[in-house]
Parts: sequence; structure tokens; C-alpha cells
Amino acid sequence: MYSGFSPGLRNGGPAALVWGMVLSMTGTMALALSLGEMASICPLAGAQYHWTALLAPPKIRVFTTWMQGWITVFGWQAAVTSICFLVATQIQGLIILNHPEYNPQRWHGTLLMWAVMLFSFSMNVFAVQILPLLQLFGGLMHVVIFIVLVVPLVLLSPRSTARFVFTDLLNQGGWSSDGVSWCLGMLTVTYCFTGFDGAIHMSEEVRNPARVIPRILIQTIAINGTLAFVFTLVLLFCIGDVSNVLHTSTGFPIIAIFHQTTGSVRATTVMQLTITILGFVSNIAVVASVSRLTWAFARDGGLPYSKFFAKVDGRYQIPFRAVCLVCFTAILLSLINIASTTALSAILALTTSSLFISYLIPIFMMTWKRLRKEPINFGPWTLGRWGLAINIYAIVFGLFTTTFVLFPTEIPVTATNMNYSGPVFLGLILHAGQQDRQ
Repeated sequence: MYSGFSPGLRNGGPAALVWGMVLSMTGTMALALSLGEMASICPLAGAQYHWTALLAPPKIRVFTTWMQGWITVFGWQAAVTSICFLVATQIQGLIILNHPEYNPQRWHGTLLMWAVMLFSFSMNVFAVQILPLLQLFGGLMHVVIFIVLVVPLVLLSPRSTARFVFTDLLNQGGWSSDGVSWCLGMLTVTYCFTGFDGAIHMSEEVRNPARVIPRILIQTIAINGTLAFVFTLVLLFCIGDVSNVLHTSTGFPIIAIFHQTTGSVRATTVMQLTITILGFVSNIAVVASVSRLTWAFARDGGLPYSKFFAKVDGRYQIPFRAVCLVCFTAILLSLINIASTTALSAILALTTSSLFISYLIPIFMMTWKRLRKEPINFGPWTLGRWGLAINIYAIVFGLFTTTFVLFPTEIPVTATNMNYSGPVFLGLILHAGQQDRQ
């Protein structure tokens, strides 16, 4: 949410952020309900590509399953790298806040990304037994930190008007169409809802996954979505000087809001550190989830050298090689940042588009079966008579999101602000297609 706060204000303004949050909550809930129904049918770590193989028509089953697997794995790999990048840049932002003379370099950010990733690797290998407790701790800390941050903001910050929060529009991205600007602003908050399917990829390590996984998906959106929506409202009502927030030297508007509120560098540092620590915990959980997805895809022969990466380590009882592959790939991608932050951002922008497309493919297949009234062997958790309507809404929201997430956030487009996620995604599709022919 904090990563999309600045572009969301520039494109669409506060109203776009608020109503974008509402749209993202309802749309993502439709996606979660649709995926939860499929998880109840087939609770496997491969998730989306397994469901595609199960639901797709025979003529296109092999090809769509192959493409689905590559899109899902690549989207999640981008998600790991993006969280790592976000945590690293937050640390750089705090260094700038405490030491204004500091001159941030891209290679500094890369080294910080390495540190974050190596920490996540160590926890996933040497402390795997405490991962469930760590995830529970992270969930509880979300609520505790929410209260800790909201209280000083509400008590100390200047107040924005309800008119500013709910109706004010901004179009500072150069778009001639306020509608396009509004759509881009709304979708900047969508990133914080991606990756809700992480629990699905741990299905083979959960008891009674056919019932438990759908419940986790719904609870994830309901709890985290509500907290994110309320926190967005608090930030907008307590934003103070919008220009100062948008042009903060730290790179993070939320740090500027904390500083305006408290007037203290130390208090701001502590407040932001609580969020950064949650980023660390989140990255550990995401690495665990993505490594299981990668292992499952290798187990089914989807990756180069699949037999090597499909092995489960006898000592640690985890897919150690898959964990190494996920972490090493993130480290390699972080090297791009040394040459160009824009190039790295292009890959990270694929997190939203790739994951949403990975959700849409099996939902399309399920909707097609429902429309044709073909028999479906549902699991113990089903959407019943509401299934078709929920699937259709999920598809509409997903198509809307994947369309506008490929747009550049500023006009005129330059080499620096260009959104390269579309060409990179096309390259991924071509690469996967070539691998399929081989």
C-alpha cells in the first residue's frame, strides 16, 4: 500500500485511493472465493496450473497448463523480489531520514536486498519448525502495529476534510483523460492484495486442506483488507501537506506523514521500523510458499532440470534446492538494480499482472464449465448457486486490473518512466512457448 501511495495520489488523488481500495477488496474477495472453491476440489501446492489441467478442455489442456505454470512461478518469483526490494528501500529511506547527508546508491539497495533474502533463506532452512509460529506472530503483529500506528496519527496529525478524502481528484500524471488517471490511481492499491493465494501453495503441509485453505483465503482478504482500508483512510485524513508528502527525499510518503505527525526523527524511525519488520516476516512466508510452488512445478516436469529441483532434502525435510533456486533468482534479479532501477521495476511490475492472470485462467475454465452445465466434482467447500456470478465478477475485475496495470503512470512516456512490464511479460510468454515446443 505504501509503495502505491505516491502514484495513487498523483493519478486520481485521495478519492481514487479510497474507492480503489473498496474495488480491490470486493474484486479480490471474488477471486479468493473462486480460488477457494478450486482449492477445495484439488488442494495441491501447484494450485493454479493443477486446476487448469483439471478444468481445461482436452484440446488446449497441455498448452494452457504449461503456460499457467510458467506465469504463476514467474509472478511469484517477481513477488519475492519486489518484497525484498521494498524492504531494502524502506531501510534506505530511514537512513536518509536519520542522516540527510547520506547519498543513496543503487548498489547499496542491492546489498540490502541480499541481506533481506539471505535472512529469509536462513529462516526457511534452519528454522523451518518455527515458521507456523512466525506466521502467527506476523498476523498478530499486523493488528498490534495497526493500533500502535493509528493512535498517534489520529491524536497528533492535522485533519483533512471528508470532502478531500472522498471526492477530491488529482491528475498530475499528464494524462489528458481524467478517467484513465482515475483508473491508474485506483489500481495502485491493488498490489497490497496480491499474493493472497500464498496459503494454497502450502496445501500439502496443512491438515484437512480442502476445508482449511478456503477459510484462510477468505480470512486473509477480510482481515487484512479491512485493516488496509482503515489505515488508508487514516493516512488520508492525517496527510497534512500533500506536496511535502509527495516529494519526500526518503522516497516513501508514509515516512513523511509519520515525521509531520510526530516532529521527531526517532519516533518516525520506530514507527516505520514496525512496518519494515513486518516486511521481513512477510518475505520469509512468501519464500516458503514460492519454494513449494517451484518444487511442485519441478515435480511435474515443468522446469529445466526438474529432477534436480524436485528433490526433498532428507535432513531438513524441505525442498531445499527449490528454496535455493527461489532465493538465488531473487539475488540475481537484484543485480539489475545496480544498472537501472527502471529495469528492475519493470520486472517487479509483473507481480500484479502475472499473478492476476494466473488467477484468471482457471476461473475462466470454471466459468466455462458452469455456463455449459458440465459436471464438476466439487470439494467440501463450494460457492453453490452464487458460483457463476462470483466467477464472472472476478473475471471482470481481473481483466480491468491486468489492463490498466500495464499503463505508464506518467505522460509523456520516457525511458525512465516507461512501464516495461508489458514487453517483459510478452517475452515470458514467448520463452514459455519455446520451452513447450522443445
